[in-house]
Amino acid sequence: MNLDLLLKSGVLPDGSKADIAISDGVIVAIETDINSEAGETIDISGNLVSPPFIDPHFHMDATLSYGQPRINKSGTLLEGIALWGELKPLLTEEAVIERALAYCDWAVSMGLLAIRSHVDTSDEHALTGVRGLLAVRDLVKPYLDLQIVAFPQDGFYRAPKAREITIAALDMGVDIVGGIPHFERTMQDGRRSVTELCELAAERGLMVDMHCDETDDPMSRHIEQLTYEAQRLGLQGRVAGSHLTSMHSMDNYYVSKLLPLMAEAEVAAIPNPLINITIQGRHDTYPKRRGLTRVREMLEYGITVAWGQDCVLDPWYPLGTADMLDVAFMGLHVAQMTSRSEMRHCFDMVTTETAKIMGFDDYGLEKGKRASLVVLDAGDPIEAIRLRPDRLLVVSKGKIVARRSRTDTTLELPGRPSVVNRRFTRKTTG
Repeated sequence: MNLDLLLKSGVLPDGSKADIAISDGVIVAIETDINSEAGETIDISGNLVSPPFIDPHFHMDATLSYGQPRINKSGTLLEGIALWGELKPLLTEEAVIERALAYCDWAVSMGLLAIRSHVDTSDEHALTGVRGLLAVRDLVKPYLDLQIVAFPQDGFYRAPKAREITIAALDMGVDIVGGIPHFERTMQDGRRSVTELCELAAERGLMVDMHCDETDDPMSRHIEQLTYEAQRLGLQGRVAGSHLTSMHSMDNYYVSKLLPLMAEAEVAAIPNPLINITIQGRHDTYPKRRGLTRVREMLEYGITVAWGQDCVLDPWYPLGTADMLDVAFMGLHVAQMTSRSEMRHCFDMVTTETAKIMGFDDYGLEKGKRASLVVLDAGDPIEAIRLRPDRLLVVSKGKIVARRSRTDTTLELPGRPSVVNRRFTRKTTG
């Protein structure tokens, strides 16, 4: 067997150890003691090998634009939308491409090899972003999978040309139908927008990913309509509701009805913990709501849930690292998912669970799957979330796309012998 790449003695997410053989962009074997010749053989003993990280919710047309043309002083969703409206007329296709490519480079270095990005489709200015991201999708295709969602940020009906521009974006090759029903002028318009957008998706054979109920208002219940349309139109398994923060404030009886309906319609959920806890509750004094949706309860009903990053250095969020382990770390805390099984599942929520939502059937550490993976300086998935460690090696579609040398820290403390202490504990959490 002639191999392109052979990784020796890696630790798989389930704790087992194996060699991984790669040829022609495919994993051809995962087993112990593979001794075949390879173009390159790398010893990764004791390091965690994971499927690549996936971000199911991002806004790449706005990323890395922080401070243009001003800063969001209130930190609210609505000021962020208003600020984005000021920035859109200033956009150029070249600037969108430059920022998006810079972010994709950053993402790849962190082992993030697939991103679902929403792109504004509210008006003619927004088409600059659409054209830019379509170009970026082609440019990064050899090493990063970019899905694009047509997203009428200012309201499918509320913005005069949003319906026309959204359909035009889909005609241009945008992958997924999005929406923002809670931002329409009325609850009724929001419900109508969910219906029409889902019908568009059904007619075109596309998936749906809708910003849904990103508000503290417990009466914002468009997820109910989205669930209904998924069932009515036969879109089961192809629909995701993003944010769903109003569920944080809904009464328990209503939620006890809603969650089984979501499970029945196979509607997935994409909470974005870094952004949800930053933006929500801005009108509260105390007690102050933090806005994350009901993640643990959804998981109990068998609903597919994946963490999203949402924003990095843009009108809504002044921070961000392109590190999905940061997202899992924050989500774990806010959702209070601190049992070992829950912490372990938080790792899946930025890898395998996200792949389900994105519709990837060639993803994972299995023979015959696409050879995309990341090697982390950690012993297991829980330790990886705890430490957010270096990505020592990133492989995309059979090619090494990023490497990093391990860095040791030498401690020279008064009265104590010098010691090299890598990551301040290499002991795994098993």
